[in-house]
Amino acid sequence: MNEININQNIFEQNEQVAAHNRAWLKERQLTMVNLMASPGAGKTSLILQLLKHLPQGLSAGVIEGDVASSVDADKVTAAGWPVVQINTGGGCHLEAQMVGQALKQLNLSGPGLIIVENIGNLICPVDFNLGESLKLVVTSTPEGDDKPLKYPGIFAAADIIAINKIDLLPHLDFSLEKFSQAVKLLNQQAKLCPVSARSGDGVVSLLSTMLKS
Repeated sequence: MNEININQNIFEQNEQVAAHNRAWLKERQLTMVNLMASPGAGKTSLILQLLKHLPQGLSAGVIEGDVASSVDADKVTAAGWPVVQINTGGGCHLEAQMVGQALKQLNLSGPGLIIVENIGNLICPVDFNLGESLKLVVTSTPEGDDKPLKYPGIFAAADIIAINKIDLLPHLDFSLEKFSQAVKLLNQQAKLCPVSARSGDGVVSLLSTMLKS
């Protein structure tokens, strides 16, 4: 009896489309960042801060992934940036085909930066390659310094880890040292960038790290 591994087929098909996305982006001199975080980590606020500090000569656009609504996409539009909304209707992650269609709609000319705000979830988004240049994981101080130990998969895969809401550190029991140690158990290469999307602290350094990666 022949057995079909449905999950394997899904991942293989996704990888094929992701490879196409990557080639499409490279041809147009576009860097795509897959931004992943839990709900409430400050993803959209951080994106807007990053775009505010974008160097001259670089174009930029955003692909917003949500289960429903266009709340975050509306904020990006209000700030003057091109954005394409993807609603999954219940799906917990974005896939390469969805992003590929959004890239065509965005139709951005390079050199430039495209930030994909994935669905707020620390589990399944990391399993689906979108064709991105780098994976940016955003966590926030109210979530606790043990997040890497609880969700090892996403932190192990991250190229850059942004620790948002550092302006709240005086009011929280969050240790940057403990967090850093937890990350190093999983990922020796990831760059850690403490930031505050509210005040803008650390945003320029984070953006510089992203553009150099």
